[in-house]
Amino acid sequence: MDDLFGAGQDNAAGGSNDDDAEDSREGRPAAGPASPRSPLAVRMRPRTLDDVVGQQHLLGQGSPLRQLAAGTDATGPAGPSSLILWGPPGTGKTTLAHVIAKGPGRKFVELSAITAGVKDVRRVMDEALTARDLFKTTTVLFLDEIHRFNKAQQDALLPGVENRWVVLVAATTENPSFSVVSPLLSRSLLLTLKPLTDADVEGLLLRAAADARGLNGKVGLSADALAHLVRLSGGDARRALTALEAAAGVAFGDADDADGVAGAVAGAAVDVPVNIELKHTERALDVASVRYDRAGDQHYDVASAFIKSIRGSDVDAALHYLARMLEAGEDPKFVARRIVISAAEDVGMADPTALQTAVAAAQAVQLIGMPEGRIILAEAVVHLATAPKSNAAYMGINQAIADVRAGLGNGIPAHLRDAHYPGSKQLGHGKGYIYAHDAPHAVATQQYPPDDLVGRNYYVPTANGAERDISTRLERLRRIIRGK
Repeated sequence: MDDLFGAGQDNAAGGSNDDDAEDSREGRPAAGPASPRSPLAVRMRPRTLDDVVGQQHLLGQGSPLRQLAAGTDATGPAGPSSLILWGPPGTGKTTLAHVIAKGPGRKFVELSAITAGVKDVRRVMDEALTARDLFKTTTVLFLDEIHRFNKAQQDALLPGVENRWVVLVAATTENPSFSVVSPLLSRSLLLTLKPLTDADVEGLLLRAAADARGLNGKVGLSADALAHLVRLSGGDARRALTALEAAAGVAFGDADDADGVAGAVAGAAVDVPVNIELKHTERALDVASVRYDRAGDQHYDVASAFIKSIRGSDVDAALHYLARMLEAGEDPKFVARRIVISAAEDVGMADPTALQTAVAAAQAVQLIGMPEGRIILAEAVVHLATAPKSNAAYMGINQAIADVRAGLGNGIPAHLRDAHYPGSKQLGHGKGYIYAHDAPHAVATQQYPPDDLVGRNYYVPTANGAERDISTRLERLRRIIRGK
């Protein structure tokens, strides 16, 4: 087999690289073409904004990113703006910075907040001021992981950003409102990057398989393998390309073994693209494919089995289906919503704290996210599955709605009607109303339902859990209220 990773050399014929020449003219060190042994995600990094996958909401004509990438070719009176790029890993923050670096009239400097300190920042500022005054060159400072900078380090950026000695492009995965000082936020534009869609990731993988900088058409992707890679990427382009590269390595290893056997029998093997199958992605990623279509039958079947397992108090089965949904990439917010519904419908008043747990879990998952959110969801599932069950409240509201739709419940007793507006007392509103707090135990004998629904019971508590006590109390309440 040919070397899978031999692709990616843009100048195999010895021609010059325009990007390198541009780097030299602008005073940046020439990076050279990506090494054939560079990670696939590095080799496939876009060179222009038009090559960027996703983030189209930030890439319209005239947008700050377009203006910054255009460099000295930018039109209009506005100067380049400093930017803070906020988004999950793998959504293109570093990619956008490197595309901007290729703009004419730009000097590009990259720092990482993990290793850089105040001295490094001040050195960049001094060099940027010199470059601006002597060479009429704008310095673009890309600062990765800016949330790791403390207040003093961030404050060191302010003079350069304020006076545009540098154009700051800062990347962060943390909410800038909490991790970036206010003066720096006010001097920069905050751009929020979104996770890539499944379609974005799918297109990126297919491009990487065919592109000369990527796998150079030496591999094909089966539909199952492609779907598996997309699902496991979680909207992260870097993760998707890393997984593709690993799966390609497994597929080529299998092909080499097969060629060795076939070659011994039939001579040299024909050089054809190697197809990456689902088994290759599973072996490369050590994650089994979970058959689960979020828009099809599996979505509804697994969700149904999940809820029915909770209702049936089988905590182990419920945890299995929870794991199955999460491993298949189901939206944890969907799972949390189902748990909240189950708490009200299936546990109900048999354990009133179940709904509190479910709501708290739903809020916590939004706050924490995945993968830690799985722990919160599991706690809620265990609470609901092991709790006593009652659908009495659920059945009660359904019966009440059925009566309303059947036309029952005509009118409201006069003594319950609003008596605050002028003329209401002449109509008899409020006459004879008994204020419950004036009665013993704050429960008065009084008619509350319409005449045609007197004596109708909607809520019938079970003998399970907390409803056992509610049932006794409810019987006493009804006797007093109805005067029996």
